[in-house]
Amino acid sequence: MAGRSIDAVSRLHKAVNLLGVTVPPVGLLVAIVLLWDRAIGPLELSLMLAFYVLSGLGVTLGFHRLFTHRSFETSRAARAILAVLGSMAVEGSVITWVADHRKHHTFTDIEGDPHSPHLSGPGLLGAIRGLWHAHVGWLFESVGQAERERFAPDLVRDRTLRAIDRLFFLWVALGLALPFGLGWAIGGTPGAALTTLLWAGLVRVFLLHHVTWSINSVCHFFGRKRFDIEDQSTNVFWLAPFSFGEAWHHNHHAFPTSAFHGLRLWERLADPTGLLISLLEKLGLVWNVVRISPERQAAKLSSAVSGAVSGGMPSAGESRSAAPSPGL
Repeated sequence: MAGRSIDAVSRLHKAVNLLGVTVPPVGLLVAIVLLWDRAIGPLELSLMLAFYVLSGLGVTLGFHRLFTHRSFETSRAARAILAVLGSMAVEGSVITWVADHRKHHTFTDIEGDPHSPHLSGPGLLGAIRGLWHAHVGWLFESVGQAERERFAPDLVRDRTLRAIDRLFFLWVALGLALPFGLGWAIGGTPGAALTTLLWAGLVRVFLLHHVTWSINSVCHFFGRKRFDIEDQSTNVFWLAPFSFGEAWHHNHHAFPTSAFHGLRLWERLADPTGLLISLLEKLGLVWNVVRISPERQAAKLSSAVSGAVSGGMPSAGESRSAAPSPGL
């Protein structure tokens, strides 16, 4: 009986993921057809950008740096808002997303990793299979299988996050209804509402999905490294602005709890999520922000890099900058 129930949930999960993967590309194709006769207007473009930023930051600032790695603290109201915005990215409910990602960090690029590109066999064919699995295939094989009570017990205990998690499909619908409503309100016609839904809804989700999935695939296969860690994570500079700084992925795996994925000066400039955290900290809206000292970074440099650094540096731990908690 229990086995049939689990199988049914698994089939439902796969069917929902299939819709999530296929419907946004269909939306993009429809948008291209519409562009054949009419260029995208400022209404569609501006709302697509706005919802891309809001839902994308819901994932990077909320799902990832706050809920998964607890790299800063904020108010209960802000936590709830970020959880809803992240849900609008249609990448899974907040607790499922966090549990999967914590499992990824526990088993990075070894058996048990939900989406490593390095576990599909040797040679070119294995690499192609691995990249496909890491980018999209894992959504039909290993997504949602991380035990919540093991990998996300803190979120399971949070009544507000449990409610937001259960209402995932409501937030998905809201993320599509808002562009439709704003398009109608601003454009004044059902046609404007539909084209805005297309661009700020389906095309926005499509673009955000593939940027996020590229962190799993591209940033574990191509790119550069400098820290002495055992996994295959890499930094991919050209992907950093589009992913709000998540593509400094090797830095992140070297120091998972760091609120800032861009560690060098020029990396920090291409880490929009980190820049936003700094601003919110100055405004008193976030506190206990985790920073990694230059000494600790130097101590973890790989031998190839550290050989070029003269003088020894003492190892230092993480630092958290504390600020009084505002009563929000």
